[in-house]
Amino acid sequence: MAMFVAPDGRARCFWAADSPTMLAYHDTEWGFPVVDDTRLFEKIVLEGFQSGLSWRTILNKRDAFRAAFAGFRIEGVAAFGPADVDRLLTDSGIVRHRGKIESTINNARRAQDLIAEKGSLAAHVWSFEPPADARPQELTEAVLMTMATSPASVALSKDLKKRGWTFVGPTTIYAFMQAMGLVNDHIEGCAIRAQAERSRRATPRP
Repeated sequence: MAMFVAPDGRARCFWAADSPTMLAYHDTEWGFPVVDDTRLFEKIVLEGFQSGLSWRTILNKRDAFRAAFAGFRIEGVAAFGPADVDRLLTDSGIVRHRGKIESTINNARRAQDLIAEKGSLAAHVWSFEPPADARPQELTEAVLMTMATSPASVALSKDLKKRGWTFVGPTTIYAFMQAMGLVNDHIEGCAIRAQAERSRRATPRP
């Protein structure tokens, strides 16, 4: 699969060719560091909902998910009860999966516990950022296509599971780490790779 050359003539990671929405997501969000608890929680939740589906499907429904789940404010979702589960199961704008809906509420409550202990979700998540020398020397498309997990994603997944989180397997967490900029997995030659790396270097760790 060749690198994608976008309409502006610049090369991008191959998966950005999926749609204009995916290209915009690739160029402005994916791989750029996030240290905001609400956005981190949202991404963990949406990666869990993506299991068995495409990210394009979830991205197209993201606004509906935000409306359904109180903007992914952790305290708001943690207060959801059985009536909210029933409401969400009738919401055609989201993925109506009881287990994943109940997991989202559970994970919001577990996030509250973690924040009480660590000060923020960001502080804990970013403590699992892998060192630079743990990453491949040259991140090519062939290398990226084989990377579904990493030692860091396995470690964070195990930690969250011990804390009672659900739908946080190592593959889900690796996708989360890629998207939230804990690693820079824009492939060599991607026009956005250097920009994402500059943002990573400029962002203070929580």
